Amino acid sequence: MQNEETAAPGVESPAETPAAAPTRKRPKPGERRVQILQALAAMLEQPGAERVTTAALAARLEVSEAALYRHFASKAQMFEGLIDFIEQSVFTLVNQILEREGATGSQQAARILVLLVQFAERNPGMTRVMVGDALVFENERLQQRMNQFFDKIEATLRQVLRGAAAADGSATPSVDAQVRAAALTAFVVGQLQRFARSGFRRAPSEHLEATIALIV
Repeated sequence: MQNEETAAPGVESPAETPAAAPTRKRPKPGERRVQILQALAAMLEQPGAERVTTAALAARLEVSEAALYRHFASKAQMFEGLIDFIEQSVFTLVNQILEREGATGSQQAARILVLLVQFAERNPGMTRVMVGDALVFENERLQQRMNQFFDKIEATLRQVLRGAAAADGSATPSVDAQVRAAALTAFVVGQLQRFARSGFRRAPSEHLEATIALIV
């Protein structure tokens, strides 16, 4: 019979020694801010999600609410961080479309619409911000910023379509461009709203190519 090894009274055997608790890695400067915005966007992606509270956001990140406010003065400022991302991402790509040579105004307008729809599909949480669904109970200036975003999109469409209308021999190219730009902006906003309100089931790119061919 083999001898059984026993530990001395009051002394734990190696197998019973608890593992040292892993130390949480301190985020680099600016990294926690990005993590907060990513978590907020992810929470907004949940279909049927109610208003996101700072308590729920802190719980998701496993930090205190006070830790959130070390990086953002208010929840409105967190949403402004998302809006900054939307504006920078979209208008950087819009500028690339405008700078590309050889495209007609109608082609540029179509590409801008496709860009907006693709951005929304890839960023469902941001879509709820873009259409104002996530901003209903938040600071009014946030909705104003998104209104200005789409005003700028409409102005850009008006600019590229004015040249297209003139090339088509329109007697009133500015008026025609204004009407078409307003209609195209309303179309894309409607697509994003349907996407958000369907719980992200109705893709905004559904029949997009055929629709653009009809309206652009």
